[in-house]
Amino acid sequence: MGYNLKMRVWRGDASGGELGDYNVAVEEGEVVLDAIHRLQATQAGDLAVRWNCKAGKCGSCSAEINGRPRLMCMTRLSDFDESETITVTPMRAFPVIRDLVTDVSYNYEKAKQLPAARLTPRDPDGKRRMKQEDVERGQEFRKCIECFLCQNTCHVVRDHEDNKQAFAGPRFFLRYAELDMHPLDTHDRRALAQEAAGIGMCNITKCCTEVCPEGIKITDNAIIPMKERVVDRKYDPVVWLGEKIFKRSDRGTRSEEHGPA
Repeated sequence: MGYNLKMRVWRGDASGGELGDYNVAVEEGEVVLDAIHRLQATQAGDLAVRWNCKAGKCGSCSAEINGRPRLMCMTRLSDFDESETITVTPMRAFPVIRDLVTDVSYNYEKAKQLPAARLTPRDPDGKRRMKQEDVERGQEFRKCIECFLCQNTCHVVRDHEDNKQAFAGPRFFLRYAELDMHPLDTHDRRALAQEAAGIGMCNITKCCTEVCPEGIKITDNAIIPMKERVVDRKYDPVVWLGEKIFKRSDRGTRSEEHGPA
């Protein structure tokens, strides 16, 4: 059974804009993205919106619905009362291009800073082996659809634009953790996670976990374990002593190779 949905949709670009009021005919079982498409088709043909699969797997239609970061294609109209006004605005943490479309290139720049996997040599038979429990641990991290809702809701960048240079954000802490916990990867990213990615700036409020459409436990299973690994590397006295001895031995070896000055 259909009804007229009251909507407020942000219209504008990088120079500014405002909320526009609309009444949109919708049907039972539809989602917010359906209402946006009907609004485009009937009243606002120039409305800019990013979307692709409409199945919650491409991560394209991220927006803020009544102030909460969500995927428009996964937000059912039945979650709201028929008399309620649904307000749709662009993600606040990223610059607006036009209407509901934001510039998320910040995330791709952060992805470039993350070293790729560097695997151990293959076994004599040409294969690599790992335990099934290690395979299963990484499966959760690979569910990420890069909707960047976690990035958008993280107050470290949402409320402080100047933090973006030094802070990678929860989506990439997830990736750091995935690679660092991989039993066949030999690249130690702990120093990078602290210094370049700024994991120490995260105060584990779990807001990123709350908005993840894939239900990934970003804070508990990725960020906190990664923080613990960083702390172990930096403050563990045994590790600290080992690094000191290694550096001293390395200097001695170089001196022997080059001889007296």
